[in-house]
Amino acid sequence: MATKKKTVPTAPLKVLFVSSEVEGLVKTGGLADVAKSLPAALKLMGHDVRIVMPFYKTVTGREQAVSLLSTELYVEPQPAAVGYQVMQLASGDVPVYALDAPQYFDRPELYAENNQAYPDNGERFAFLSAAALDMCEKVDFQPDIIHCNDWHTGLVPFLLKTRYAQSDFFANTKSVITVHNAVFKGIFNYDQYRLIPELIQHRYINAEIDPSHISMLKAGVAYADKVNAVSPNYASEMLTHLGSHGMEADFQNRIRDLYGIVNGCDYGDWNPETDPYIKQKFKANKVSLARGKKACKKDLQQQVGLPVVDLPVYGMVCRLTEQKGIHYLIPILKDFLVNEVQVVIVGTGDPALASALRQISEAHADKFAFVEAYSNPLAHCITAGADFFMMPSEFEPCGLNQMYSLAYGTLPVVRAVGGLIDTVIDYDDKPHVATGFIFSDPTPEALLIKLQRSLLLYSQKPQEFKRLQQNAMACQFSWQESAQQYLEMYLDGDMLPSVTSTESASGV
Repeated sequence: MATKKKTVPTAPLKVLFVSSEVEGLVKTGGLADVAKSLPAALKLMGHDVRIVMPFYKTVTGREQAVSLLSTELYVEPQPAAVGYQVMQLASGDVPVYALDAPQYFDRPELYAENNQAYPDNGERFAFLSAAALDMCEKVDFQPDIIHCNDWHTGLVPFLLKTRYAQSDFFANTKSVITVHNAVFKGIFNYDQYRLIPELIQHRYINAEIDPSHISMLKAGVAYADKVNAVSPNYASEMLTHLGSHGMEADFQNRIRDLYGIVNGCDYGDWNPETDPYIKQKFKANKVSLARGKKACKKDLQQQVGLPVVDLPVYGMVCRLTEQKGIHYLIPILKDFLVNEVQVVIVGTGDPALASALRQISEAHADKFAFVEAYSNPLAHCITAGADFFMMPSEFEPCGLNQMYSLAYGTLPVVRAVGGLIDTVIDYDDKPHVATGFIFSDPTPEALLIKLQRSLLLYSQKPQEFKRLQQNAMACQFSWQESAQQYLEMYLDGDMLPSVTSTESASGV
């Protein structure tokens, strides 16, 4: 995989960060957290960073947005142009260009309703890629780097190398695509790419799934100047058939340009000393931690309707999908609830998984609470009030919840995949520096064994459990450190002119 050379930019970079969602404006998952925090960290380093995203109907602050530009995206040989506006928003101190095209984005949700994806998602996000480039010269922002994220923006690198190949404006612009989750490939029939006639006029085999379907993610990986994954271990997994979800050849072809950079944690939002959502703020010292956790546990129990008793609490906040390992947990949950424990799960998603959890909670109302909702305040209360945080993921490119739980002294119980390996240290492997518990086999039985193992430590070695809490709270996953690694990737090799030293390090 790629090696990184320590580099120093000769001047502040102009970076356009293209994302389908941004935390604080609109969010469905971890991509939004990255799209908020990474641009903010790069801006703090002195770079000119701006974000482009859709102007969804549900964007926070929509009513206060100001129109910067009213224009059209015209693409030959299409008979009609697509009109759109560029609306001005902000993510903290980072300017945001929100693309207002009502026919594409004026909908109740971002990607799907009632668990059914919008049938024209291909055209919607092809427009995002095309308009993100179309608007640059019109708003007078000439980026050095365009940083794309997941399949929604995968056609940006393709268009730079085709439609804009001879453009003086983009002559020195390079592109990066970050793969947050390779399972989502953005596969659509050619009929959805009327705004990208380049795909129709010529066959681009390295972007095709078959003769009638294009993958936006494949296009991005093939044409971006650099490709990166959101953790070093996930970058390695993407070179395998299982870990890449069938795209191993695509990533193997880009191995010299493939980087793994672990996401940071936004300690501004996730800090037990300042968290406005939790019952009692606390610090990492033993007295404050014990008092704070006790008060937060009681508050959590009261909020979800569990008895207020001194028992270990296991929490989980996630989308209800098999990716998150719910199908490993459901078969053994009744067996685990035989113990003197309480479990709280909060999430929405697959109706079948939700139904199964609901049935178990009704049968074990004194020990298990299932809240079928997305609630940021409740997520904070679980992170602070639980003793353990469960992430038995089938796959997990990076994961953020395990970082949040570590910051609150809540020990993660995770599977040995993706970024979970990069951020959690297993007690049975390295007890002196451990921060949680890790199991490997993708089976309910392996999860149950590790849950029982964690319970044994809590019940029989309380001082050892408290020591692990201290280890966990000492962990730091700084966005500034991650941003520095991204900057080095931007400047590596032939990306941009820079002052370069020969200090090398593994890219993943």
